[in-house]
Amino acid sequence: MPNQLEGKRVLVTQAADYMGPATIKLFQAEGAEVISDNSDLTQDKACESVITNTGHIDILIANLASENYSGIYATELADDAWQDTFNKMVHPLHRLCRAVLPQMIARQAGKVIVYGSATALRGVKTVAAYSAARAAQVGYVQALGVEVAPNNIQVNLIAQNYVENPVYYPAPLRAREGFQRSVQRQVPLGRLATAEEDAQFALFLASNNSDFFVGQAIPFSGGWVQR
Repeated sequence: MPNQLEGKRVLVTQAADYMGPATIKLFQAEGAEVISDNSDLTQDKACESVITNTGHIDILIANLASENYSGIYATELADDAWQDTFNKMVHPLHRLCRAVLPQMIARQAGKVIVYGSATALRGVKTVAAYSAARAAQVGYVQALGVEVAPNNIQVNLIAQNYVENPVYYPAPLRAREGFQRSVQRQVPLGRLATAEEDAQFALFLASNNSDFFVGQAIPFSGGWVQR
């Protein structure tokens, strides 16, 4: 199969973190010109500057994440922790899309892929802020997806969980027997996904093979979420 992204320009946010490295490696191997951004997108006008400075963008990979804030009950959840999840994961998503969509609409072509979370689709105690922000991403993608679909722009979200990355699942944690038992108990597939598997899913959504997917939040969680 020929390179699926030959000649495409791809912007990846938070490129050094979470799904950034695996996505960049795969997309480059598939022929894309990848622009890696690691700027603080919570700063005023940062999202708009990234889009302007990048120029032509065929595919936007919104890789936006923050600390999990797990283990905090809602009664103990401080305002700054609540607001921080939205400042890092929700507001930049809208600002990035608002800035990049005009050029995609003008070309009548474009892809936006959001690395989201399956916690938006299934209740998990003590992660209220994180889950709420991730659910806001899902609602945004659903609404925006149908809004820009007539312009041949596909906006979709990968609702992931239990995917290897050094932030949420560092190697020492993965090596613990207790953690391994927990994964086997929680995940029907009985293992973590590799970052490469997740990136392959993003590649499918970034390619022309996914043109009929519109405004979807698709679980990638080994069966932890089903819908």
